[in-house]
Amino acid sequence: MLKWIARRRLAAFERAFDYDASYIRDLLDTSWKAFSRFVPVMKMSSHREGLPLDAWYAAKVVAIRSEDCGPCTQLTVTMAEREGVSARLLRAVFDNDEKAMGPDVTLAVRYARAVLAHDLEADGLREQIAARWGQRAVVSLALSIAAAKVYPTMKYALGHGQACTRVHIGGTETRVAAQALPSAVRESAA
Repeated sequence: MLKWIARRRLAAFERAFDYDASYIRDLLDTSWKAFSRFVPVMKMSSHREGLPLDAWYAAKVVAIRSEDCGPCTQLTVTMAEREGVSARLLRAVFDNDEKAMGPDVTLAVRYARAVLAHDLEADGLREQIAARWGQRAVVSLALSIAAAKVYPTMKYALGHGQACTRVHIGGTETRVAAQALPSAVRESAA
């Protein structure tokens, strides 16, 4: 009965977001126990407390792009747009246009990039985030950055990874390669 409910919810999610969740269905069909252990990651990835929606989604986009350049990135963009994040802002994040992002989003983007690069700059950015929005915002960003890495990794590990695709932002198609970290961040992480 629980598997039946889970399958129906997955099918509804796929229809709602035009997303292929076959890797999760495979997980469910293979092992209820494994699926049950994966469900908390889904909850973890949606936790947002204490920071603006735009900044939270910007960090999620940065994190997902570091691992994926296909359907998972599109899903994150689609979710952001449906919750009211503007296409203009999402394009600014993709283009790393800090002027168009504004200070809140730029702070979240820089923090996500520094965390992903294991850059010591993350410490100072974390302090700025805590000062601006509080420790709950730091926790929210940490959870979303960590969770974003799980989905593409699971897909590829289970044989469902896909090559880079075009991502639609505000109805405009954009070719998106997995996000390369800025050279200054790569060099400081080395």
